[in-house]
Order: sequence, then structure tokens, then C-alpha cells
Amino acid sequence: MRFAAIRANRGNLIMSQRIDVTPVASRAESLTPRQVQLLSTIAGWQTSRGYLPTIGELARELGISRTTAFEHIEQLREKGLVSHLPKVARSLTLTSKARRRLKQIVDLQPDDVEQSEGGIPFVGRVAAGLPVEAVENREYLSIESCFGNRNDIFALEVRGDSMAGDGIRQGDYVICRRTAEATDGQMVVAIVDNENATLKRFYKENNLVRLQPANDAYEPIYSNNCLIQGVVIGLLRKFGH
Repeated sequence: MRFAAIRANRGNLIMSQRIDVTPVASRAESLTPRQVQLLSTIAGWQTSRGYLPTIGELARELGISRTTAFEHIEQLREKGLVSHLPKVARSLTLTSKARRRLKQIVDLQPDDVEQSEGGIPFVGRVAAGLPVEAVENREYLSIESCFGNRNDIFALEVRGDSMAGDGIRQGDYVICRRTAEATDGQMVVAIVDNENATLKRFYKENNLVRLQPANDAYEPIYSNNCLIQGVVIGLLRKFGH
């Protein structure tokens, strides 16, 4: 930001004032770190999850209130960086201008971080039954090596315990393959009534879909408006220390 100093002589008093002379257009185009984070989050949801976040989900993701998230969205909309359809859930999307800005920001990031081998060392196998010979390998284990690096693979963090009976706990990460179809009994990520995303077992029942939890404390969800976003193909869990 540039400033100009203006000095005026008022008798024996010298008055000095700093005036912001940054062009108005430049100030309007500037983005706060939080706004950049919000744009990146929207882009990340669309790429990794296959659907757009609600304002409430953005607020939880960034650790801010819905009101603050809404204010940032309105500022970004005024700058022509986001658009949405009134009264339509999950219609918040980035404009082409926003995608160009994000690309410029990424291109300006310093590339001084040494690249790793693409995973953690995989050094062999350990017996959970009878002992086996310990043979050390020189390989690396990563999500890509286990599930492939195709564009249709994504991960989601689990919130809640509705699938505890299937061994899935809060804080786990489910690895999913993006698809719009599922067969009975598959564990899916689905959007119900164009609003809420949920992790459940999928079953077809007449003209409805039943999304079955694996916890007796929860009731099944029945819907005729269910969009499958992916099927679960793996699980990642970090143990506490």
C-alpha cells in the first residue's frame, strides 16, 4: 500500500497527513488471507469431494461463525470471485476470475521445500498370528500406492459415530472412489435432499433409498432424493499417543 505525505503551514503549526493513494481498483482487488483460505476451501471441496460446501460447512472448516463466513462470501461476490443461486443449496461456486487468482497465488509460493519419496517407508510385514521372518524392504507406502492416484479417489474425515458398528470412528478418514451409482450393502457418501452429506450403507427399497447406519442409536434415512458421491474403499486411522 502506498501513502503520500501532505504538509500544510498553518501559522507556526506544521500539519502533516498521510493519505492512502493506492488506486481504488487495486484495493478492491486485494484479498485478505482469510478470503484466500475461503476460496481455496471451496475449490478443494469441489475437487476432492465432488460437491460444493454450504456456508455452515465453510464456517466449521475454517473455525469461524456463519455470520463471518457470510460476510466474506458477500465481499468475494462483490469482487466477482464467487457466485451462487438464491435459495439453492450447494450452489456457491468460484468464478473463472477466482480460479485465475488462486493459480496466481499458488504460482507465487516459494518452491523451497524438498520433495519426499511420496509416502512413509514400508519396511516389511509383522505377524499378528504366528511369527514370520523379518525381511526389510526398501519401499514407500502412500495413499496412492494402496488405492491408486486416479482423479476419482478422495478422502473424507468422519464426524460422528453412526458407523461405529462397522468399525468406523470419529476422526477416521475414509478413502472413497467417486461414482454416482452403488449396489445394495455398499458404504457410500451421499447427499440427501441436496443439503446434507452423510456416510451410510446403501440399500434400494421400492422407490426409495435407505441409508442404513451401523449404530442402533441412529434411525435409517429414507429418501427419494439421494445423490451418491462415492463408495468407501478404505479406511485410515491415527492412534492417540
